[in-house]
Amino acid sequence: MNREFSSFRDPSGFIYQKNGQLFRQINECYAKNYESLMNSGLYNQLVAKEWLVAHTEIKNHNSCYKTISPEKIDFISYPYEWSFQQYKDAALLTLKIQKKALEYGMSLKDASAYNVQFKDGKPVFIDTLSFEQLDPNLPWKAYKQFCQHFLAPLALMSYKDLGLSCLMKNYIDGIPLELASKMLPKFTSLGILTHIHLNAWFQKKYDHSQKDSHKMTNMSLKKHIALVEDLFYTVSSLKNPNPETEWKDYYSFTNYDKALEQKGKLIDELLSKIPAPKSVWDLGANNGFFSRIASNKGIPTLAFDIDPMAVERNYIEIKKNKEQNLMPFICDLLNPSPAIGWDNKERKSWKERGKPDVIFALALMHHLCISNNIPLNYLASFLSELTSYLIIEFVPKDDSQVQILLASREDIFTDYTQECFEQSFKELFEIMEKVKISGTKRTLYLMKTKN
Repeated sequence: MNREFSSFRDPSGFIYQKNGQLFRQINECYAKNYESLMNSGLYNQLVAKEWLVAHTEIKNHNSCYKTISPEKIDFISYPYEWSFQQYKDAALLTLKIQKKALEYGMSLKDASAYNVQFKDGKPVFIDTLSFEQLDPNLPWKAYKQFCQHFLAPLALMSYKDLGLSCLMKNYIDGIPLELASKMLPKFTSLGILTHIHLNAWFQKKYDHSQKDSHKMTNMSLKKHIALVEDLFYTVSSLKNPNPETEWKDYYSFTNYDKALEQKGKLIDELLSKIPAPKSVWDLGANNGFFSRIASNKGIPTLAFDIDPMAVERNYIEIKKNKEQNLMPFICDLLNPSPAIGWDNKERKSWKERGKPDVIFALALMHHLCISNNIPLNYLASFLSELTSYLIIEFVPKDDSQVQILLASREDIFTDYTQECFEQSFKELFEIMEKVKISGTKRTLYLMKTKN
């Protein structure tokens, strides 16, 4: 049994893998809540709406109440890797699930953002053990957690800066409302005033005191529903500030756009020479223009980019066209998501969460090597650890885009030549094919990692 470290906090059960299959152990303490979830019709409703991952009950080989096998999510992402709209959709899904649960006499006992993942182009809830029987006289147990995990990050992104979602790396249990309140403008929407500013004040005043704590228990089913609806309206009202970012219009304004069609055809041809690829990661994917060469073939594809607005545009396009094999995420390759949480194991590093069959590294190398001084052999080593096959583009110094990068700095990159590039990569890769992109000085390579 290979137990998932991230599920250690819940006494109701935990996730583990065995022979590549995913399982969830359910402990006796969760038996009544699990029976309510399954027998009330709530589970069937949520699965039918594709809001909750489906599972099958299996023969129990452990000394526990039950064992289930849930649908597996190929890539586990974290909130600080989501664009604004992804984050917002995850928050709204959580609220829709809570409202539906209330209709069936149940409630979410936690509202962690980590309980939401992305599958087939949309968010899905993955924690089957988050539901409990409702006591309508008590407040929503997960209200504070929802505000810290969802509302505070979204409000900071909307009112201040999209990059503030990265605070979730430092605050794994959610951004403290007192901190969010200090950072946000005092005059915001009524919902932000209520759920962040006043909530932060209330917590500071009462969290460490039993005095007046009875005021928190004055609830009813009607008030539970009203709370969820108010949160839903507050989240829905938050807007992406839509700043001008460096690369969001890259394909529209570069003089290289005339060669895009031919470059796409060459990538398609190179990809077809790889035997039955099951996954592709496109690094520096921008708006997913080339990622779709793989996803349109039915290959599950992840599009990573440092620019939150490029990821945002890509995600909105996926939603619009109901694409199922492509999902974008934010990733700074110079500082990818680290392993964090308890014992640095609770949330895995970016590299630990998957190994794709193929990596696209298109119009990427010059940004890493020239803008950020990454040596060619370091880049080769990095990519060889990630994948079996690589489609990579070499962009020479006399390319217009490289000249822009060199315009504001001294050219100290004596090793940045096509010959040095090939020599560095040949240490770890077999060069299967290389082809010039007509109308440019660029070259595409198909490589395979050496065993």
